[in-house]
Amino acid sequence: MLKAMLTALKIPDLRRKILFTVAMLVIFRLISHIPVPLINAAAVKQVLEQNAILGLLDLFSGGALVNFSVAAMGVYPYITASIVMQLLVPIIPALERLSKEGEQGQQKINKWTYWLTIPLAFLQGYAQVAMLARSQGILKIEGFSLFQPKLILPSLSILSSMVAGTMVLIWIGDLITEQGVGNGLSMIIFGGIVSRLPSMVGGLSQGGQTPMGWLGVGLFIVIGLVTIVTIVLVQEGKRELRVQYSRRVRGTKLYGGGSTTLPLRVNMAGMIPLIFAQSIMVFPGTIASYLAPAEGAAARTFIQKVAQWVLTYFDSRHYVYWILLFFGVVAATYFYTLIVFGQTNIADNLRKSGGFVPGYRPGEQTEQLLSRIVNRITLVGALFLGVVAVLPFLVQKVSRLQGQGLQLSATSLLIVVGVAVDTMKQLEAQLTIRRYEGFL
Repeated sequence: MLKAMLTALKIPDLRRKILFTVAMLVIFRLISHIPVPLINAAAVKQVLEQNAILGLLDLFSGGALVNFSVAAMGVYPYITASIVMQLLVPIIPALERLSKEGEQGQQKINKWTYWLTIPLAFLQGYAQVAMLARSQGILKIEGFSLFQPKLILPSLSILSSMVAGTMVLIWIGDLITEQGVGNGLSMIIFGGIVSRLPSMVGGLSQGGQTPMGWLGVGLFIVIGLVTIVTIVLVQEGKRELRVQYSRRVRGTKLYGGGSTTLPLRVNMAGMIPLIFAQSIMVFPGTIASYLAPAEGAAARTFIQKVAQWVLTYFDSRHYVYWILLFFGVVAATYFYTLIVFGQTNIADNLRKSGGFVPGYRPGEQTEQLLSRIVNRITLVGALFLGVVAVLPFLVQKVSRLQGQGLQLSATSLLIVVGVAVDTMKQLEAQLTIRRYEGFL
């Protein structure tokens, strides 16, 4: 791999792409340290340790939420807008027609996704700041609201800087996609996660002080490496279906014919089910934290009793949370795969191009066959994602490394491994075009 990387750096245009990507990631890290006005960043860190949903959002900001910089929301609003648009395409006929118009239609959908990102960013920013403002010492002003005359301008200054930071990161991501290497938005999230490695190593260095000592640290590392290898195998796993193309006669010439394979990926949904399921799981606990009685006080009302029950069983340390998260990820995987697969229209595209699966008629029979195969292979991908989702909690329970700041985040691993593999594939394709030895 090192030799291949050195070979890529010797090619002028590939070297320019790699250096451009690195430069953009450096700019992203600089932006992530520009503070939001009127925010006490030191007090934010204490709140994040006690709030799961903000910790999840911190993942997509690349750690910028800890410093509460202008990049505190990261590219998460754009990810949300993209998911919303994907869900709306099969529902709204106009969007479905646009999705079938090729590149021009996709450009229009992308443009609407950008516009949708702005109000979503304002809503998310308002929710984040309002949630943090409940804690003392977070804001340098007395209160946060867009509905009180005295607080409108300072509140708008906070929100505008956060939304502007998000849109700048999206712009940087688009530049990386166009002129750099890999998917820009994924590279930004990747860069933020990798930037946490020093703190992860520092936490491991203190692992010898835990009850299991260095044995727990070794177990943590071994399971982490095995998980990474498994992620690569499952992410690259696919079911190849043989497809035959009929020959066509046009005039005196014969076109078409031959056979090929149609790859159906085991995990078509990627990391989206994990993000969706984890967001849903932390939401009840976040709401319950506002309704539960103060610490040490007895629950008096029915709502307070329910809130205490939710806080108990929706805690990431409780086995009920693990079970619900596992089944939530499995259900989300099937749901999102159904949407993604339905938008590809593979059976219809095969019929139009003269392709068919041997033994099955083009059209409805082929669609039923593809649906059966996708349902079977998705079961493997869904169970895998479910296990990976709960694995961090099991590992920390066994190794007793809680409190060391170590989180073997399933979403983080999927992002890092997925982005690394996809980027290597893109570089491999570039080298193959130039008749150089590939990466993988």
